[in-house]
Amino acid sequence: MSQAEYEKFGRTLAFHAAPTLLGIKCANLVSLASDEFQLQLHSECFNRKAAAKGLRCRILCEQGARTLILVYHHARLEQRLRDPDVRRMLRRCGYPASAAVEEYLDILAKRIQANGSFPHDIGLFLDYPLEDVIGFIANKGENFKLCGYWKVYGSEEQARRTFSNYEKCRNFLCNKLNEGADLYQALRIS
Repeated sequence: MSQAEYEKFGRTLAFHAAPTLLGIKCANLVSLASDEFQLQLHSECFNRKAAAKGLRCRILCEQGARTLILVYHHARLEQRLRDPDVRRMLRRCGYPASAAVEEYLDILAKRIQANGSFPHDIGLFLDYPLEDVIGFIANKGENFKLCGYWKVYGSEEQARRTFSNYEKCRNFLCNKLNEGADLYQALRIS
């Protein structure tokens, strides 16, 4: 992999997954052109370097010319998926009552591939408020109060604060890269 590709991959993750990389969100989904990066190589490198911070990158699936990768904080995602209300919702969506994070991600990947689109339950993995996931399903994506990183059916005020925090993460991390750091230096991963 070239230095330019290495830097571009880091910038792409910083832009699209900063809240997860900086520890305030359990996961971000990133869609990349399949032919733009050596994704297997980049994900292996990321997993090796970021393991100490509990961060992981997983190729979920390919959709046409795009590849979906999930950048996640393993412990935070595990905690989210153990929440009893989230687990009940996952069971309603056809997931097993109890599974390891990787098993849940295997099922999610298969659901995305089978549908050719995002199943509504993906919001549970991406740390969207449960009431917003339920509201999205019940309203078929319509009648939302606010649209930002997701469609909001619950607390607008809380969502606005969260959206603002996500933007602060993006700005902070992208600024670090613009100052000359690579992604791992910006995250203080040696």
